[in-house]
Amino acid sequence: MKSFGVVNELPKAALLSFGDRFTTSPQFAKLYREGMDLVERTAEYLDGQGRAESKTLTPPASFAYSSESIRLTTRLTQLASWLLVRRAIAAGEITAAEAHNHRHRVTLSPQSTTLPEGFDALPKTFRFLIAESQRLHDRIMRLERIFSDGAVAANEMASPIGPQIERIRLAFPAA
Repeated sequence: MKSFGVVNELPKAALLSFGDRFTTSPQFAKLYREGMDLVERTAEYLDGQGRAESKTLTPPASFAYSSESIRLTTRLTQLASWLLVRRAIAAGEITAAEAHNHRHRVTLSPQSTTLPEGFDALPKTFRFLIAESQRLHDRIMRLERIFSDGAVAANEMASPIGPQIERIRLAFPAA
């Protein structure tokens, strides 16, 4: 008669996080190019056409332009920093642990969706750049949550009692 007991030895497999795989993938390379392209296009706009367009605005649109250009620049700086840190990890220039040190850490925070008074009067190109930066921010925030969840799972598996917890989970599956 065959016994269905607890498995004595679980296969040992190297854990590769989604973050490790993603940062070396063509998808990350595409995201990196998109992000850096957006930074460049925004800088060109703000230094050229945007500067000229902002001079024609009247209150409250001129105030909205000023505040939104600061928010846009800050958002893009954070996103570029995040992308550069991830690229450095993928290239082996720094480790993931080093990236979490305060010196390399990039903190992304949720963005406000409240639009200031006068937003609708802002130049169309400027509003498009804002929307594009918000979409990129949302994508990177989702990735960061996945990376963070993967790091928590990897830390749990690295626990000295991790294999025992896994055996219990396998022996008593949830109903």
